[in-house]
Amino acid sequence: MSADLRPMLAIGGKLPPPDRDHRWAYELKWDGVRILAHVRPDRVRLVGRSGIDATIAYPELAGLAGALGGRTGILDGEVAVIGADGSSDFQALAPRMHVRSAARAHELAVRVPVTYVVFDVLKVDGRSTISLPYVRRREVREGVRESGTNWQVSPSFAGGGADLLEASRRMGIEGIVAKRLDSPYRPGQRSPDWIKIKNMLTQEVVLGGYTVGEGRRSSTFGSLLLGLPVPDGLTYVGAVGTGFDDAALSELSGRLRRLDHPESPFVGGVDPRHARAARWVRPELVGEVAYGQWTADNRMRHPVWRGLRTDKIPAEVVREI
Repeated sequence: MSADLRPMLAIGGKLPPPDRDHRWAYELKWDGVRILAHVRPDRVRLVGRSGIDATIAYPELAGLAGALGGRTGILDGEVAVIGADGSSDFQALAPRMHVRSAARAHELAVRVPVTYVVFDVLKVDGRSTISLPYVRRREVREGVRESGTNWQVSPSFAGGGADLLEASRRMGIEGIVAKRLDSPYRPGQRSPDWIKIKNMLTQEVVLGGYTVGEGRRSSTFGSLLLGLPVPDGLTYVGAVGTGFDDAALSELSGRLRRLDHPESPFVGGVDPRHARAARWVRPELVGEVAYGQWTADNRMRHPVWRGLRTDKIPAEVVREI
């Protein structure tokens, strides 16, 4: 198993039919950043979904080195900010995702500590487990210490998906993930063997442009123009102008200016109301929005900005539902 291993991905969807519920396991879906932890007895290396080394960003996860009781291995899990009520807060995590300064990372680790939630074991002492079915990998995962400083093992439930989904809704958790009991681990693939069922509608998007800001936003931007990848560029899915604090406005403005481009990346154009004041950018940044629903013309209704996803690349972005 090489160092360029990538996480298996879930499709968006609905609960399996009740008569097939017993064929699936269910886990809570944490609202965070996917990370593979390469564990050794004396150190840990954290690798994001896009292959970027994220170790420096989360110094409080150094204790993961002991997760396998002195053995080496690769863990799959989610970095999240988990509150006292058990829910995860993506917006609190967002400032930590971009940190590349050790001093800044240690400062934030004190102010906004993260937890690594382990939900799979991909390798132990040089032996790959990815060809094993989920139920067997769960047995391997039982060899992981149940919890440690800033990390824990995600609980798994065989059957009972509807009950767990309702419990996640009451807890304010993003949703659940259904995983077929007989499914192998498929690195880098988005597979129907894993289905994410969300309580809140969210969508990853690629930034293709922005509108010129006015008033107090005259030095930043008004709205971001959002798209999904298609073979020749992006297809327009809406614009988002809410959900930004001053820090996000400032950071995004700097990133967007560095990506200025004379031509639109959108195939088929954008909403004429935004096109007149638009500035185009190279489609390299991925963000996430919450929204109300999809319209008949494939636009997101009432999108709200949630944050940049520097752990993801545009080619990975797909429509969730």
